Amino acid sequence: GKRSNDVSIKDDGTTVEDIQTMKEEIGKGDSEKNCDIILRFLKYLLKMWGQNLNQRPEEEKRTLKGKEASAIHTQTVSYLKPLFRKLKHKTIDEDILDAMVIIVYHLMHRDYLKANDAYLEMAIGNSPWPIGVTMVGIHARTGREKISSRHIAHVLNDETQRKYIQALKRLMTQCQKIFPTDPSFSVNYERPNS
Repeated sequence: GKRSNDVSIKDDGTTVEDIQTMKEEIGKGDSEKNCDIILRFLKYLLKMWGQNLNQRPEEEKRTLKGKEASAIHTQTVSYLKPLFRKLKHKTIDEDILDAMVIIVYHLMHRDYLKANDAYLEMAIGNSPWPIGVTMVGIHARTGREKISSRHIAHVLNDETQRKYIQALKRLMTQCQKIFPTDPSFSVNYERPNS
């Protein structure tokens, strides 16, 4: 049964074996299949994170740090709802889906450095900032119109998108804790006292 200090968990039945199968299928060109794989994988990470939080001793859950960890999980769940809805209904922007396929592919293969690079490219872009002042003597940047959406900082688009992009980063950190790998493929993160 659920205790008062536990976080709520939804289980869609995805198993580690399913993830092994999805690992082979992601990024093979079918965007509907990619949406399903990403949705199931992210929900699996949320479930595993929630289970880890619920397995803590009751005393730890009651501490300030314990309550904060539970609150972050709950906030992440709410931030991801719009993304999950878009993935479920296959209405996610093509450029964000392409970036997420790369991120999830690298997460599934436990290459967290490459996943982090792909995340940063999606979140803040990698183009020179398309800002130019048009005043006398100062010219607008040439080729400004040619900057593709792949180079746009999606985190700046709207508040909902910013929230689910931030929540995705939290899940990436949890994925690294759930499926540890060689340190040369890992991103440094604050490790709890263990």
